[in-house]
Amino acid sequence: MLAKLLAHLPAKEATVLMGARQTGKSTLLQQVREHLEAQGKCARLFNLERKELLLDLNAHPENVFKYLPGPQNDRAFVLVDEVQYLDDPTHFLKLLYDEHRERIKLIVTGSSAFYIDEQFRDSLAGRKKIFELKTLDFEEYLLFSDAQEMLGELQKLRSGTISATVLEQRLWIHLENYLTYGGYPAVVLEPDTQAKRERLAELRDSFVKRDMLESGIGDELKFYKLLMLLAAQTGSLLNVSELSNTLQVSQHHIHQYLYALQKCFHISLVRPFARNLRKELTKMPKVYFNDLGLRNALVNYYAPLETRTDKGLLLENYVYRRLSERYPADQIKYWRTADGNEVDFVIEENAYAGKAVEVKFSQTAFKPDKYGRFEAAYADYPLEVWAWGERKMLG
Repeated sequence: MLAKLLAHLPAKEATVLMGARQTGKSTLLQQVREHLEAQGKCARLFNLERKELLLDLNAHPENVFKYLPGPQNDRAFVLVDEVQYLDDPTHFLKLLYDEHRERIKLIVTGSSAFYIDEQFRDSLAGRKKIFELKTLDFEEYLLFSDAQEMLGELQKLRSGTISATVLEQRLWIHLENYLTYGGYPAVVLEPDTQAKRERLAELRDSFVKRDMLESGIGDELKFYKLLMLLAAQTGSLLNVSELSNTLQVSQHHIHQYLYALQKCFHISLVRPFARNLRKELTKMPKVYFNDLGLRNALVNYYAPLETRTDKGLLLENYVYRRLSERYPADQIKYWRTADGNEVDFVIEENAYAGKAVEVKFSQTAFKPDKYGRFEAAYADYPLEVWAWGERKMLG
C-alpha cells in the first residue's frame, strides 16, 4: 500500500486512505511523511486530536497555511489523520483542492463516518482518489510474524517456480493461525494466543462500538446482535426479512445496519451470478467478513481447525478474501439454483468468461456429478476445487 500512496503523490487530486480501525492508516501516513522529508519536501502532519488545531481548522480550512512555510517553488504536502474529526471534512477538502491545489497536496485518512457521508461522494467527485487499507493478507501476515523465509517459499509455490518445499508444513500451521486470529496488525504482533484473543475482544467491543456511534446507529444492542448473527452465518444467504423478524426491527433498519457494516469495512456482500440480470439483482446476497479474527471473536470460537464445526465456512471466507485481493468486488459472485445446486464463487474475468471456485475442507468431499448442471450451462467458466492441504488453497 505504501508504494501505491507514494506513486499517487504527484497527482493533484487528494489522496484519501480508508479502512477499518487499527489497520495501520496512521502508521502509513507517518511513513509517507518520512519519505517526503527524506526528499527535502515540505510535509506537515496534522493530528486532529490536538484541540487547538482542530478548532483552528474548523474555523476556516485556509488556516492550514498558518502551519506551513511561506511561498516556495514546490507544493507543500498536507497530511491529515482522521479527517472526520473536522466539523465538515468534505468542505475542508473541497475548498483546499478547488482554491489551492497548485500550492498544496492533500493526503488524508478517514473513518467510515466520513466515507458514509453523501457529500463526500458527491462534492468530491473528481477531486480525490480512494485507497482502501485492509487487514493484513497472508503474505503480510508472514512478514509481521517474522517468517520472511516462508514468504519467499510461498511466492515460489504460487508462481510455479517450485512444486514443493521443506517449509510447507510450517506454512500450513501459519495459515491455520491466520484463519483463527486474522490479520489485524496488533493481533498478529501479539506473542501468545491469550493476548491475541484479548486484542480481538477489544476490537470487537470498543472499536466496533465507535464505528456504530460514528455511523449514526442508534440501537447499539440490535446492531451488535446483527453482527453476531452475521458471524454465525458466514457464507450463507442473507435473508433481510428473517433478520428483521429475529431482531424485531424493520427491514429498513436492517439495510441501514448492513450498509454501515460494509462502509466500516467489516463485511462484504457477494451477489448471485446469472445470465439474466434481473434474476441476479433480485436474489439474496451472501455475507463474508473482511477479517476472520473479528469474525471468530464475535462467535468466541478459537478451536483448532480440524475439530471446528465451522471449518468449511472459515475456508470459504478465506478464499473470498484471497479472491477479493485479485478481483474487484463486482466480479466475484456465487451461483445457486432454486433447487439447491450451488457453486461457492464465480469470477467474471470479462463479459464472456471467467472461472468458478468450489471450496472444500477435503478433496474427497467434492462430488463432480453435483456440478454437472453448472458446467453444462457455463462451459466458459471452468470449475476449480480448492481444498485444505492442497496447493491452490495457498493461493
